[in-house]
Amino acid sequence: MQNQPYYRPLRESDFYADKRSGRPLITGTVARDHLNADTYFYTGKIGGNDGDYMPFPVTGDVLARGQQRFDIYCSPCHGEAGDGNGMIVQRGYKHPPSYHNDRLRKAPIGYFFDVMTNGFGAMSDYAEQVPPKDRWAIAAYIRALQLSQHASPDDVSSGQQIADAPPPGVIVPPAYDTQGATTAASTPPKPVAAPAEGGAHKP
Repeated sequence: MQNQPYYRPLRESDFYADKRSGRPLITGTVARDHLNADTYFYTGKIGGNDGDYMPFPVTGDVLARGQQRFDIYCSPCHGEAGDGNGMIVQRGYKHPPSYHNDRLRKAPIGYFFDVMTNGFGAMSDYAEQVPPKDRWAIAAYIRALQLSQHASPDDVSSGQQIADAPPPGVIVPPAYDTQGATTAASTPPKPVAAPAEGGAHKP
């Protein structure tokens, strides 16, 4: 079994009538895990239009997953708040639109899935990096971000208090100035004066 006859790619074969050693796939063959029968789940579109519903229930775990993936793949450009002021934008990269403008607030949720899948403008697609279920989770989290910046007291359930400060034990650090801030690690130490005669430091 160690030494068996085989055909090199594209080499002619006398066994088949069409002389091709590489055989075409049988009609109806589907690669394992790539049936993609749920068109909306894999495209975010109904016909040629962007859909406006999630293909599965949105739970706390889905939003947490969406936030995690968003922070990894989206926030470098779009910013953690979705305002389009991510870290590489602050370094000179093209400024993406804010998720909080009227156009994107009114956009159907399938639009965000489609942009992640196929790219748009200067943004390349993320179909290889982010699987479909995670793309939907990110789209759901974008909706949560949009609501967070445009919610009103009427959106709060009756009898529930609107918090005006972080919960006890939660410390919110001040905004970090990426352009001019210094840290202990980036600030050189002050020089120490040489000791005077007698071993004491000069005043």
